[in-house]
Amino acid sequence: MAAYALAHLYETANHPDVFEYIERIQPTMDPFGGRFVVHGTMPEVIEGEWPGTLVIIEFPDLDRARSWYASPAYQEILHLRTDHIPGSAILVAGVGPDYDAVATANRLRAAAG
Repeated sequence: MAAYALAHLYETANHPDVFEYIERIQPTMDPFGGRFVVHGTMPEVIEGEWPGTLVIIEFPDLDRARSWYASPAYQEILHLRTDHIPGSAILVAGVGPDYDAVATANRLRAAAG
């Protein structure tokens, strides 16, 4: 099942280190099957507030997403971004093609008593 690395970057920075990070990130993702789904686009906020931008990288599964983030190749370049752009990053498992929101609602309803 697909998994995603999401980064909520609170602000942007036009810094040489950030440009280098962007240039070097794809080769760190390739061995783990990572691909950008969203990158460098300002989100359209339709509810609440969302300062900054969003990056979403898809991986074949959560284990490969974790392995990419912990890899020496990615750890070597990570500071190029984090030194200049504050933000948060998470890894999350996706749902499969047979996901049923109604079944989820029923499970939650039953668990709530």
